[in-house]
Amino acid sequence: MPVYKKTERENFVGMLRGEMPEFLPRYKIVEYTVMPSFMAEGHITPGGGTDIYGVKYVAEDSAGGGALPEPGKFILTDIRNWRDVIRNPSGIDWQTNARKDLANADFSKPRLANIHRGFFQSLMSFMGFTEGMCALAEEPEECAALFDYLCDFAEETLVNMIRYYKLDGVSFADDTAAAQYPFISLSMYRELIKPFEMRLANIARDNDMPIHVHNCGHCEQFIEDWFDLGISSWDPAQVSNDLLGIKKKYGRKLVLCGCWDQQGRISLLDTPDEELRDALAEYVDTYAPEGAFAYVPYVLGRRDDPRVIRKNKLFDDFYEDYAKPWYANHPNA
Repeated sequence: MPVYKKTERENFVGMLRGEMPEFLPRYKIVEYTVMPSFMAEGHITPGGGTDIYGVKYVAEDSAGGGALPEPGKFILTDIRNWRDVIRNPSGIDWQTNARKDLANADFSKPRLANIHRGFFQSLMSFMGFTEGMCALAEEPEECAALFDYLCDFAEETLVNMIRYYKLDGVSFADDTAAAQYPFISLSMYRELIKPFEMRLANIARDNDMPIHVHNCGHCEQFIEDWFDLGISSWDPAQVSNDLLGIKKKYGRKLVLCGCWDQQGRISLLDTPDEELRDALAEYVDTYAPEGAFAYVPYVLGRRDDPRVIRKNKLFDDFYEDYAKPWYANHPNA
């Protein structure tokens, strides 16, 4: 096996800054994104919980333990009343929280600040999808006022995380698209969401922090606006987007962390392992050339399901044996 000069952290962060990686990176969203522990419950904590705004999240076994707002129990029924319901946290001792959170931190891995759930997703978690979408259409001024308020705390969070949490970059997250189409128009995004993302992006850029974005579904219409924000990396870059066209057009300007068909036949739990290995080789060979790509295959299911465990072991072994050394084995790619 090749001997690498760069650490996992150096290799990935360099790629976010437009460099050609020494070895093919593997993006690990849970391991690479950092959130203050007091904010994590109900957000990334296995099993769910209640978040800092009072939204209760419940885990879904079929989604690998991923948590969603508890159905039918939303905290905001009328967007015009958000000031009576939504309260930003206050009086936080950021330095003490950081000292506690950094006690067991793994500094060999990249550290990207996960500062909030996103403006669109926050509204949906407060109101539910139907009422949240109606609020955007019927009361855009109230939605903007809520986002402005949420952004105040997100700015406080980001400033203090940059100061205390030893970060390599910032990660935005907001799922504004379904599998085939965006949930909102480009004009609505530019009017109601982008201005608040820009406030956060300005802080990141002023501190020389590369910016990564998580956005599921068919969301390629937002890419040019992401560049306005300074975003240089995207997950999960799902296959409903024109990924090869995007890679050809933008090159190392936009890192694609994903590109795996997690909804297709190849990601079913009963797909034969040999067929999966062949698909993995085609996947890496397709997206690895010229860099700007991170390996992120996965299957969804109960984490204690033997089939899920076996598939995850297969993904790990394939990464170490074939994907990670791909650039060493293809020096002209």
